[in-house]
Amino acid sequence: MARLKLFLPLIIFAALALLFWRGLSLNPQDMPSALVNKPVPEFALRDVESARELKKADLPNKPLLLNVWATWCISCRVEHPYLNKLAEQGVPIVGINLKDDNTAALQWLEKFHDPYLFSVSDVEGRLALDLGVFGAPETFLVDAGGTIRCKHVGVVDDRVWQTKLQPLYEKLQQQSWDEFAGELSDSLLARCR
Repeated sequence: MARLKLFLPLIIFAALALLFWRGLSLNPQDMPSALVNKPVPEFALRDVESARELKKADLPNKPLLLNVWATWCISCRVEHPYLNKLAEQGVPIVGINLKDDNTAALQWLEKFHDPYLFSVSDVEGRLALDLGVFGAPETFLVDAGGTIRCKHVGVVDDRVWQTKLQPLYEKLQQQSWDEFAGELSDSLLARCR
């Protein structure tokens, strides 16, 4: 028994080393969302620009990106020019300004341009919590019926758009979800899990 006690620290170290090694091989952007294929949660939040109350019913009835952003988020600053580019190409984007000062958010949108159809102010973070958001930026692909079809954690850039979001976005634009799900390949679906 005394000899076992001598090897106990070595056994614990080996187990921890194995866990850390396994953790290094995981992709932090591959965070599954329990809300994929579920409706966008109900909300009633103030618009960043006009302060009028907006609800889920105000989302357009077409495929769109739902983007969680904040002025305190360094990665959001990296992502923002690409969102402007997507908006210029006609991709509808709705913003969720997470736990931010509204004046700072308005200044951000004025300085870096506003790619959003509208952006709601989620000061308390309740909508983000309902969406299962871990932080900013996070982007959800929502179909015309208001159902979340894909979640991306991190910056949306050209690679993410072209390989993960755009193929699904274009399919959603062309057909109903039932038809889409019937034709959905495993490789496309795997990109959004």
